[in-house]
Amino acid sequence: MKFSLRQLEAFQAVARSGSVTRAAETLGISQPAASRLLSDFSKSVAVELFTRQDGVLIPTSEARYLLSEVGRVFDSLNHLEELNRDLTERTAGHLRIACLPGFATALLPKLLARFLEHRPGVRLTLEPDRPERILEWIIGEQYDCGITDGFASHPAVENIDIPIRTVCVLPEADPLAEQDVISPRDLRDRKIIHTRRDSPFYRKLHKAFSEDGVELNSWIEVRQFSTACIIISQGQGASVVSALDAEQFRGQGIAIVPFEPELHHRLSILRPVSGSRSLLALDFLDAFVDSLKPFRADPPQPPRI
Repeated sequence: MKFSLRQLEAFQAVARSGSVTRAAETLGISQPAASRLLSDFSKSVAVELFTRQDGVLIPTSEARYLLSEVGRVFDSLNHLEELNRDLTERTAGHLRIACLPGFATALLPKLLARFLEHRPGVRLTLEPDRPERILEWIIGEQYDCGITDGFASHPAVENIDIPIRTVCVLPEADPLAEQDVISPRDLRDRKIIHTRRDSPFYRKLHKAFSEDGVELNSWIEVRQFSTACIIISQGQGASVVSALDAEQFRGQGIAIVPFEPELHHRLSILRPVSGSRSLLALDFLDAFVDSLKPFRADPPQPPRI
């Protein structure tokens, strides 16, 4: 069986219009050329393609089956065309990002607005969820990249880890807000809002308090740093959070003070080990990593993944 894409186009056009003449107009060719393409295709497949009813060409049952397969061929070709534009221009395609909820409402919206400004053909899916769900999506290759924390390792996932500086946040009226630096001992009388007790960062924080000889006065346990910042902006509690999250609340009733000892919050960027290597996604990750420079605990730029 040998046939050309042009024959498939003629077959599809005739089936849609019910007329060789109208199909020729759609394809921008002459009526004899359309007839020849349809005839050659019919000989290739060796089945009757159309019956004529009241002057209209009606696809046979065999033709309808072929049409569904022809549709898949053209869908695949359209996908290849989009992929080619993505590779050459990076102005078209579909960027799929999974992230922690805090990123979906703070840093990413402005960053993505700038990123998409000169990429009018790019479609975007931004899906916030908990770390466990983000990992599932990346393993299943449902998203191009994931932004999360607390990631250990997985054979189906590649990652880079970026250490983020942490700071102490307090209500603006708290006397400690005037200090140049805050230690665990300074917070011994403050009600502490902290991450979940099973999180790596909580273990670091608890160790810092223990080594300073004071008890961490646990008040509220939260999943996200942004939640702690919101509560503190209402005039209650204190917390140690990533500098990235704290910056989103600057000028909203909180004081941001350096914290010692220096603790780092580990941010992880995930990508599937297998699957397509989207240059569009790599461009976004470059922009995202660059946006983290003011908050990084280490100056070197990580390798591109």
